[in-house]
Amino acid sequence: MSIETLHSLIPAYGRDLSLNLNALLAETTLSDQQKWGALLSCAHAIGVPAVVQNIEAAATEVLTPEAITAAKAAAAIMGMNNVYFRALHLMHNREYEGMRSGLRMNVLGNPGVDKVDFELWSLAVSAVNGCGLCLDSHEKVLRSHGVSALQVQAGLRIAAVINAISAVIRGEAAPNSLPQAT
Repeated sequence: MSIETLHSLIPAYGRDLSLNLNALLAETTLSDQQKWGALLSCAHAIGVPAVVQNIEAAATEVLTPEAITAAKAAAAIMGMNNVYFRALHLMHNREYEGMRSGLRMNVLGNPGVDKVDFELWSLAVSAVNGCGLCLDSHEKVLRSHGVSALQVQAGLRIAAVINAISAVIRGEAAPNSLPQAT
């Protein structure tokens, strides 16, 4: 399994997605760790097995085992935080914003990789999960650490492309997993 296999799963109507994935893989705005960690964390956040397996197989050639674990941790912790903080943002009753969440988030303090890389991956996953509050928070931290707008945009582009590829592959697989109409 690899990026080539992933490309082969994208139907002809998704050609732009394949081209965008190639462009992101060739892009140099992000370090290889930042790029592959964002790809992997977004794939895990979305959870389409073929996408996760192929990206993870390719990522193991670039990322250390610690970075792979951290990318998965970004998907996991943001899966929880994005739902919680998006809910607070959407609710009209602001009383909940002042309450302690009571959710464990220890990985944020020691993610096992550079804090900037983990923040970038968290931003990308927050884009996939649609949490504006988390997007603003991670973007602010990234910018305060000298990350450029182009680098933030690259993380968002990765999230968009992996989300779209996952949707297409999930949609193409869906009819095959259900009983056929007679």
